[in-house]
Amino acid sequence: MKHIITAFVFAGLLMSCNSSDKTKTTLQESDTAETTTEATPAKTNKALQAIDSDDALIATALMAAPESSRANCKVIGYNMAGEFVTLKEGDNEFIVLADDPNKNGFSAACYHKDLEPFMARGRALKAEGKKHQEIFDIREEEMKAGKFNITSGATLHIYSGPKAEYDPETAKVDGAKLRYVVYLPWATAASTGLPEAPVASNHPWIMNPGTHRAHIMISPLSDESH
Repeated sequence: MKHIITAFVFAGLLMSCNSSDKTKTTLQESDTAETTTEATPAKTNKALQAIDSDDALIATALMAAPESSRANCKVIGYNMAGEFVTLKEGDNEFIVLADDPNKNGFSAACYHKDLEPFMARGRALKAEGKKHQEIFDIREEEMKAGKFNITSGATLHIYSGPKAEYDPETAKVDGAKLRYVVYLPWATAASTGLPEAPVASNHPWIMNPGTHRAHIMISPLSDESH
């Protein structure tokens, strides 16, 4: 009987050792796999290039415009030499403002030509050294005085992102997305039924309600790519 009990005890110890060895082996394999994953370098898109020429500035800026209208848009903005110029002539209803190559990230905008006096006034005041709130207040008073007008429903298309690299085949900027601003001067939450803060991505809301710069904001979905 003692021999039988001894045999069972020995067998139990053997099984326990084997189980321990398997557990250790599994953990070691898991650690190795995690280490291997962490050590794998992230893949880079070799097709992307820096936006480092006037042609690249024009191509990427036009991504802010509706696709069917891009060929005939006028493009303005800073060239690679740092001069504010007309980069491309156009004859349709849109003006496109190119990215400023001297600033981090990327931001281009497209808007109806009727908004140009308002936009140009903002650029002029900024060039004079005026701050954001000063520009806002000055243009508010000038709007009230009838010096210029913002057509209700005029839309600003903004194509922006944190990077300044693009695919030269498609002109798409890496990580850039579109958002929209629809101007409704003097509108309020009460007059439009819109909230004054975003409920979720891609949901409209009203910003600067009750002012000359009241507008509907529509931001992109977080996983949307352009």
